[in-house]
Amino acid sequence: MPASTPFDDFLAGYAAAVRARDVAAFLALYDPALHVFDMWQAAPVEGLPPWHAMAEGWFGGLGEETVVVTWRQADAQVDGDLAIGHAILTFAAHAADGQRLRQLDNRLSVAMRRGADGWRVFHEHTSAPIAHQGLQAILQLP
Repeated sequence: MPASTPFDDFLAGYAAAVRARDVAAFLALYDPALHVFDMWQAAPVEGLPPWHAMAEGWFGGLGEETVVVTWRQADAQVDGDLAIGHAILTFAAHAADGQRLRQLDNRLSVAMRRGADGWRVFHEHTSAPIAHQGLQAILQLP
């Protein structure tokens, strides 16, 4: 079995933080000089303060729902103190009784660097393909 990469650790930490709605654990995955191209926001996110506000709004708006994040097609390359990774993430909303309510897929790419406090994401890009016919985002990927 291949050794775990910093990207594997990021994915596991991300899924755990989202499921627990733990804003502090979520933000701990990211570098203070973060730059995000988020598919849900028109403007890039620069730095942790707006990313913090996004996470609080997201987690706080879930009500009784829990979001379970899984991933597939994950791959990463590590070279010294830099790592890049990409995967397809599935976000599944579950009711308090555990029933799956809905889900969507995102494509994710991240760039990470190792610092004194460990590996942190300094660039993140999420997207969904756009169908030529109708110009709609495809949120259920094969």
